[in-house]
Amino acid sequence: MTTRETVDAVSPLDGRYARYTEPLVPYASERALMRARTQVEVEYLIALADLDATPLTIDDGQRDHLRSLYEAFDIDDAEIVKQLETQGWKEYSATNHDVKAIEYFVREHLPEGLDAGQWIHFGLTSEDVNNLAYRLLVKPAVAEVVVPELRELRDSLTEMAQNHRDLPMLARTHGQPATPTTFGKELAVYAARLGRALGRIADALGGIEGKLAGASGTYAAHHAAYPDVDWQAFAAGFVDRLGLEHAPLTTQVNPCDDLAELFDALRGANNVLLDLNLDMWLYVSDRYLGQETVEGETGSSTMPHKVNPIDFENSEGNLSKANSDLTFLGDYVTKSRLQRDLSDSTVKRNMGAALSHCLIGYGKCQNGLGKVVPNEQVMRDDLADTPEIIGEAVQTILRREGHDDAYEQVKDLTRGQRVTIEDFRDLFDDLDVSEDVREQLHALTPAGYVGVASELVEESTEE
Repeated sequence: MTTRETVDAVSPLDGRYARYTEPLVPYASERALMRARTQVEVEYLIALADLDATPLTIDDGQRDHLRSLYEAFDIDDAEIVKQLETQGWKEYSATNHDVKAIEYFVREHLPEGLDAGQWIHFGLTSEDVNNLAYRLLVKPAVAEVVVPELRELRDSLTEMAQNHRDLPMLARTHGQPATPTTFGKELAVYAARLGRALGRIADALGGIEGKLAGASGTYAAHHAAYPDVDWQAFAAGFVDRLGLEHAPLTTQVNPCDDLAELFDALRGANNVLLDLNLDMWLYVSDRYLGQETVEGETGSSTMPHKVNPIDFENSEGNLSKANSDLTFLGDYVTKSRLQRDLSDSTVKRNMGAALSHCLIGYGKCQNGLGKVVPNEQVMRDDLADTPEIIGEAVQTILRREGHDDAYEQVKDLTRGQRVTIEDFRDLFDDLDVSEDVREQLHALTPAGYVGVASELVEESTEE
């Protein structure tokens, strides 16, 4: 089988970004889907043999052989399945049906002495195989590839928050100078938000459901063949052994509410990181953050001096694309005309693409965090140049002391005017307050007015 060069790929996920999306290949590729479908068909065949009602018997050696069909499923096997579907193979004409091609693949690779062709796909509809196969891929893709990247980001933010918990920084609300904070405290906010988002993803992963109920969700074919078998219990046990929750009441289609919840949880994590990317970009723009240069890297094709925040920008773009895809997927896969229509078939093939954009976005954000270095002097100079931000503290202390016009006094001094710390001190000297209060007011500085930011970092990162 010929493989296309990455520079010829029609998608950047398999071209420019192929090295970043490689960890998802075992879960998001067409070969991965073929392997997962083979797993479902094989395990279902073995489960049928375990029913007392069926005459099917499969010994341990034959079971090992059958399981090797998906455990060792390689590119040559994938090529056979593709030929069965599109061109025909051996005596088989082209099926033009991807699940039927899997059935024939298993049939042609039964172990010697096992006459079980009629039991492969017995009583099933393609959706029984597909809904389980996709979940056997999506669940570990998120749990084993996506989530670890998010945890690494959370841990990086937590470490940076600890390292810079005491670094004072001017805050901005509505884009205007506001009560100071610390750089570490702001990073701790993102770490905490990302931690909660990870919890929501874990909850969604725990609720991934599979169905095995036949063409209209009634177990009709199974019941017609063996009316005395408790097929609902059989299906529940089978789905559970695959590591999924059982969806007992469906149409032909698994309604996919479980996948929609997972996609929404991923969007929540992505939104946290989109917010982070925007803030980090602005901090770089304001020179609060410098960036370590990379040997040989070009920042601009015309301006040699530039070190652009390209990692945060790339992360923003990929996470925005991921969220667009995840929103579309969550909205689309939960709908099906009556008991089944096929429009979701092509849509579900794009789940891996959405996860790939997530993965690229997480990696680029991690790269960006690894390059930034706080410009402490710039932050402190900015605070010193904006003394009006202590006005909140001044009027609050004066309110405590009974001055009902405290807000108006500070407003008259500062609103729309350029003030200095000396202007505040002149005001303090004219106030009718005790000397202790006057000393407290004189001790106020922009860099020191950060509340309990450091303690907040300690508390949040100890959780």
